[in-house]
Amino acid sequence: MSWKRLIALFAVLALLAGACGDDDDGATDGDTTADDSADDSADDGGDDDTGDGAQDADNEGADDSDAPEGTVAGSGGELVLLQWQAPSQANPLLSGGTKDLLAGSLVLEPLAEVGPDGALVPALAAEIPTAGNGGLSADGLSITWTLRDDVLWSDGTPFTAADVVFTYEYCADEATGCSSDTILEIASVVANDDYSVTVTFNEALPYPYKFGVGYTGPIIQKAQMEPCKGAAATGCSEQNFSPVGTGPYVVTELRPEDTVTYAMNEYYRGIPDGKPFFGTVVIKGGGDAESAARSVLEVDEADYAWNLQVAPEILAPMEAAGFGRLASGFTANVEHINLNQTDPYADPRSEGTPHPLFVDNPDLHRALSIAINRQALVDVGYGPAGRPTCNIWPVGAESSTNNDFCLTQDTAGANALLDGLGYLDTDGDGIREAPGFGPLEFDYITSTNGVRQSNQELIAADWAAIGVKANMLNADASLFFDGTCASDDCIWKFYYPMEMFTNGASTPYAAAYLAGWTSEEIPTAEKAWGGSNMPRHNNPTYDALSVESKSLALDDPRYTEVIIEMNDIVSNAAVIPLIHRASASAWGLDIKGTGDLNAWDSEYWNIEDWYRG
Repeated sequence: MSWKRLIALFAVLALLAGACGDDDDGATDGDTTADDSADDSADDGGDDDTGDGAQDADNEGADDSDAPEGTVAGSGGELVLLQWQAPSQANPLLSGGTKDLLAGSLVLEPLAEVGPDGALVPALAAEIPTAGNGGLSADGLSITWTLRDDVLWSDGTPFTAADVVFTYEYCADEATGCSSDTILEIASVVANDDYSVTVTFNEALPYPYKFGVGYTGPIIQKAQMEPCKGAAATGCSEQNFSPVGTGPYVVTELRPEDTVTYAMNEYYRGIPDGKPFFGTVVIKGGGDAESAARSVLEVDEADYAWNLQVAPEILAPMEAAGFGRLASGFTANVEHINLNQTDPYADPRSEGTPHPLFVDNPDLHRALSIAINRQALVDVGYGPAGRPTCNIWPVGAESSTNNDFCLTQDTAGANALLDGLGYLDTDGDGIREAPGFGPLEFDYITSTNGVRQSNQELIAADWAAIGVKANMLNADASLFFDGTCASDDCIWKFYYPMEMFTNGASTPYAAAYLAGWTSEEIPTAEKAWGGSNMPRHNNPTYDALSVESKSLALDDPRYTEVIIEMNDIVSNAAVIPLIHRASASAWGLDIKGTGDLNAWDSEYWNIEDWYRG
């Protein structure tokens, strides 16, 4: 496999501002993040129609210059980061919440990071394993990582392969409760020597860069964490609040849901090169996205504000004050409407009984889709942090152009489709009726969020013009995105005909993300509502394509064809894609060396390069 080709396939997007639903990312499930950052996304997700994954022109203010020569590490004073969703702890392996993953990323490092363009960047590894350098086995069953030999933990002890092996053992113990399930793909992790590790998989993987990659998969220190493996993990408050790391900073104090303070790691390998510039860092929680934006852009009392889920007409005058700049990065986050493929009012609800209208009804799906003015949704809620899309996977070479018809609102065409289905307004009340079903009237729920409610209103008006009534409902984000599904409003139970939020991928590997709409991923009460296929999409052809996609090499032209076919199936059946959303944040104008905002990995991924200038 050609590594250059691999990077090209992963080149994604980077620029502007916005995130998923309302706060950060409601839930993480394998390669999928469901967010509530919509106006908001976290965590965690249209495509302009460029569909080529090219970078946009909106991190124009991004500064990737280096600090002046002779800069002394730690000489830059304090860096203030506003993260209005405050961290609860700093061990990323035990949390799927973006706020905690970010807190840990200043301290803990993975083998490789994912750059803003989707390409892998070595961190604790000396290089990215490829077929050319012998790092990838010919049979796809193993990957060998060569490690840096100049890395010390923040307690001064050497980082070695034993720590990588232990990280695997820590998460392989089910009682530990690691948030990622990528460990299930691994048969073994073995140290070949002090600075080489081989990861062997249960079956051949065309994309083996999961374990130890990105801020969701950092390497932890065996010496500190060994007593915390298994059931003891959650009780190790000291270790989880202040992990020993290899990154540029160490935690000096963590007050859950409030503040985290950091000091420079005195053993950090970048110190001879003047990195990190800032001697201390503080993450301040609390408040909301709008107040955080104001603190950086308008008041100049902080250096960075994360996840700015704020309407563009509010942000624009703040930025005009001249103290900061907005930044955003596009990955695969898509705000969309799920059409429940099961009957939410049957017994049991949303399980087993097919929905009488939404299953195998492409003309109804198309009518609902083309009736929507997606650009209006972007203009009202996202500005440059969003763009209309017709695809659930709007990234890179695998972004389909087959669905571009939805980019142009077509009310007349939608009405014609519904007429053809025999859905007519027979009583003159403005609402069409479907034979055997009744009025085309549907409950439509999303999270409580100003942007989402404004988008609901626009969509309801668009649908009213074609004789479809949407009853707009909203639920508190903490309930809507609650992975325990304690509330009947949670997205996994899906006790409504329609729900709206953002989905996103945790890696640029489309096959893993799109597998989230296979039949085995349908949430049920028996599975405690686990699974990422919230709309209950059930299509044998799709399931077969998903299996095929995971067997194909990334540089096989068939891989791109299969991904596009899978996208087209789900985007024209169970899901109505609306907006390709960016992650949005802001830097103070005097913060340099940041590069583009990284939406694939931690937004602090290169914080050692930041400086004040």
